Amino acid sequence: MAGRRNKGQGRSGGTGKSARRIKVRTPARTQGTKPRRRAASKPRTSAAGRKSAHILGRLAYWSVVAGLWLGLIGGAGLFMLASDLPDTSSLWNVERQPSVTFVDRYGRTIAVRGAAYAPPVRLEDLPPSLIDAVLAIEDRRFYHHPGVDPIGLFRAAVKNAVSGHVVQGGSTLTQQLAKNLFLSNERTYKRKAQEVLLSFWLETRFSKREILSLYLNRVYFGRGAWGVEAAAQRYFGKPARDLSLGESAMIAGLLKAPNRYSPTADIARAERRATVVLDVMVKTKRITPHQRDMAFATPVHVRRAKATPAASYFVDWLAPKVRQLTGDRDTDLLVETTLDIEAQSAAESAITKVIDAKAKARGATQAALVSLDQDGAVRAMAGGVSYAKSQFNRATQARRQPGSAFKPFVYLAAIEAGLTPWTIRTDAPIKIGDWQPQNYSGKYKGDMGLITALAHSVNTIAVSLAGEVGRGKVAAAAHRMGFTSPITLTRSMPLGSNETTLIELTSAYAPFANGGYRAVPYGLRRISTREGDVLWQHKARPVRVLAARPYALMNTMLERVMQSGTGRRARLDDRPSAGKTGTTNNFRDAWFVGYASGQTAGIWVGDDKNRAMKKVTGGTMPAMIWHQYMSAALAGLPKAPVPATPLVAVIEQDRPAQQEAKNDPQKEDPLGDLLATLDKP
Repeated sequence: MAGRRNKGQGRSGGTGKSARRIKVRTPARTQGTKPRRRAASKPRTSAAGRKSAHILGRLAYWSVVAGLWLGLIGGAGLFMLASDLPDTSSLWNVERQPSVTFVDRYGRTIAVRGAAYAPPVRLEDLPPSLIDAVLAIEDRRFYHHPGVDPIGLFRAAVKNAVSGHVVQGGSTLTQQLAKNLFLSNERTYKRKAQEVLLSFWLETRFSKREILSLYLNRVYFGRGAWGVEAAAQRYFGKPARDLSLGESAMIAGLLKAPNRYSPTADIARAERRATVVLDVMVKTKRITPHQRDMAFATPVHVRRAKATPAASYFVDWLAPKVRQLTGDRDTDLLVETTLDIEAQSAAESAITKVIDAKAKARGATQAALVSLDQDGAVRAMAGGVSYAKSQFNRATQARRQPGSAFKPFVYLAAIEAGLTPWTIRTDAPIKIGDWQPQNYSGKYKGDMGLITALAHSVNTIAVSLAGEVGRGKVAAAAHRMGFTSPITLTRSMPLGSNETTLIELTSAYAPFANGGYRAVPYGLRRISTREGDVLWQHKARPVRVLAARPYALMNTMLERVMQSGTGRRARLDDRPSAGKTGTTNNFRDAWFVGYASGQTAGIWVGDDKNRAMKKVTGGTMPAMIWHQYMSAALAGLPKAPVPATPLVAVIEQDRPAQQEAKNDPQKEDPLGDLLATLDKP
């Protein structure tokens, strides 16, 4: 034993060839515990590692805290949005608004203001082409999103970013329905968030077919038509179930901008929009290229309003008066007006022909026209070149200086003061204080009769006459004839420096055409309910403002303007006519107001920004528009002389002036002028 121990010790000391493994006793294990494994040695952690671990730990902690807070804030925000959501219990109820139908003097429909509704139409009763057209152009993934389309939103955002402005929206059909049914059109983040919430609510509450049915029956299609059935009846005069592919595309195209793409407002624009819809339907494989081509080849017959679009200027002018006269009534109204649809079409055509690209290049970008009957009834009204582009009514709202178109009231005051058309006055330089009026030509022609001075629009004689008879009498004469605006008695007043409107100026000329009676302009004849109850009716109150002598003599003078003066371009070939031109400083405004066969029409040409035109006078474009309009509007009417009453008594009263003219060949020949007038057909 000892020897082995020594031997073993020697091996342990490293002197032997092999070593004996020494067993180490472990403490006795506690009962029920597992043996502890010897832990492997760990590499020592660096300071940088410990710091990173600390940062990650803190980041995770604060991320959890931030997430909790964001959740709380988001939840509170959703609660606030939801608490402010509109009531959805009346989803299927329709609050019908009364409509107002405007008809012309012959009972033809001009426009319908207010809403048009039709009974709800079932989805299965609609042509598949209509449903496909709506989904293709408005919401291609309608059946695959939960109310909001992330793909559509991303695509719209990319296109808008590339173009630099909004060219495409990302709203789904469900979102549009939510907005149309419950929300306003305000562009706020709150409204958009509520739109999204309501869209999710609709998607959970109704099936896709129910949502689509609601949409088609409740969405606005323009021109007062709510729902696809009302739109089909208004635009095509047929039920929605009978719409063709081309008609369906046109109906679907309205949804982007209902009034802009309305076929009754601009058929060419509506057709271009329908073409876009058909192309998208081909792209999304809802129709074949052959079906699209067949739709192109099939004419679409639009149930056009009998009145042209610019008649809306007239309707806009009347609408506030209708509300004022009838108050808030919960019933449909029929408004009978003074408009003549044929005359209205002639007015718009005349403006379009004259105010072309060449005219606009000269600065004549706008024009307006008003036509009145003898009693002041508005027969036609065009408030601008295009109602679709601008609804501002330049016939009733624009206030401008009339220029020389005001001069007839200066000469009227002179005639009423005892002068005659053949009274001689001198065209020579005149100075009032530090002001010296100039003639348009820059020249002076010496002695001439008043009839010649008015015909050639001589400024010096008009200013002299106003000073001679008194500017107050000139203003009184103008007010008596129909001016309602204040007239300031400045030195330049005789040359038309006081502002007025076209309809006001035109009405002041009407007594020259109707026998001397004031003609207050009006457009309403009668207002009644659809049941026939008359609520209001126009009552004429004729007031004579011109005696026979000044009436006849002013007609003679104003007819000379058309025969040999500044209004020659306006002269009618088939009947006598009379009127006066007007041009303001720097050619900013150009006017012509004239009359024939008892009808009076006024024209204004200019620019909305009051910029100078290039040599555009009242005797050019305004006279041309007047000529074209009156030639068409008066076709078929009796060719009454100007004036409409005999002048024999006037001739006898002015014998001294006639004798003076006979003795001096340079003087005017009033007898010859008047007899020539009476001899005309």
